[in-house]
Amino acid sequence: MSSNSGGAGSVKLVIPALDGFYRGFAQPAAWVALRVAIGVMLALEGWSKVMAPMAMTGFVESIGFYPGWFWSPFLAYLQFAGGIAVAIGLFTRPIALANGVMLAITLWFHAVNPYGDAFLTGAGVEALTANSELFTPQAMRRLADGGARFLEQVQGKAENLSLFWTLGMLLFAGFGGGPLSVDRNILKKEF
Repeated sequence: MSSNSGGAGSVKLVIPALDGFYRGFAQPAAWVALRVAIGVMLALEGWSKVMAPMAMTGFVESIGFYPGWFWSPFLAYLQFAGGIAVAIGLFTRPIALANGVMLAITLWFHAVNPYGDAFLTGAGVEALTANSELFTPQAMRRLADGGARFLEQVQGKAENLSLFWTLGMLLFAGFGGGPLSVDRNILKKEF
């Protein structure tokens, strides 16, 4: 990526002696670290769905994916097995693209369906606060406003994680698994 040869697209380093370190170690290692982190996190998130592959049937149908009996297990395995494949760099581009699309839909869903009042009703907050002995003082402070601030934090985390995973998967869909991937080193081709 960086080169001191002075040609078009080259990068002039402040310390030119570090060029080999960056190209030979730092860039490939950073690419692998990001790929493994995103892939493993996605696989871990998908594991619970694989354990109950039909659990999301109603949900996927509610957002327009029919039949749910097909899409629920398909998406569970796409997330779990796809996360593992991306982590090791196997069929990286097509699997990352499929997961990127799925995650973009997840991001859209979180953005247009915020938790807000759909999660806790006034009666729900009242039921929770009536049993204050079940909660720590910190939890009771979080429920003092009806749980609104807490739900804003949950909403932000859902959107941020979906955005992170979506962009990460689309990055790998565009650029592949990198120099230290199964695609490049064992299969000797990228898809």
